[in-house]
Amino acid sequence: MKELSLVSLICSCFYPEAHNKMMGEFEDMKVKPINKRASGQAFEVILKPPSPTSDGGYSITSPPKKEVSLENIQKKLEAAEDRRRSQEAQVLKALAEKREHERDVLLKAMEENSNFSKMAEEKLTSKMEHNTKNREALLLAMLERLQEKVRTQ
Repeated sequence: MKELSLVSLICSCFYPEAHNKMMGEFEDMKVKPINKRASGQAFEVILKPPSPTSDGGYSITSPPKKEVSLENIQKKLEAAEDRRRSQEAQVLKALAEKREHERDVLLKAMEENSNFSKMAEEKLTSKMEHNTKNREALLLAMLERLQEKVRTQ
């Protein structure tokens, strides 16, 4: 079979004299131009029936079907069930890991909160003790000055 390249087919639209030479019969097909249309050229390709001398027809056969047995079906169903179980197990494992992580984060947050509360309480207690000592010292100093004034009078 002689093939027309795409370029030669496009060129034939621009140069009709060369196109007329190209149109004609090939070994197993015939190309006929149809009247020109507003959108461009139109062609009719006619395939010839295979001749008896040609090397066997190209028959398209479907691939041979595999024998379907009950065992094969059972094996496939079992494999699918195993895959489903495996996938469910993976999902459950991922959920368990996520819950474990959430629990760890919550415990850590609670521990940090507790530590912060203890530190704040310790600071406040320390500050209160310091203020109490300062007040006592101030009161003692005032009392001494008052006693000093009383003695000097």
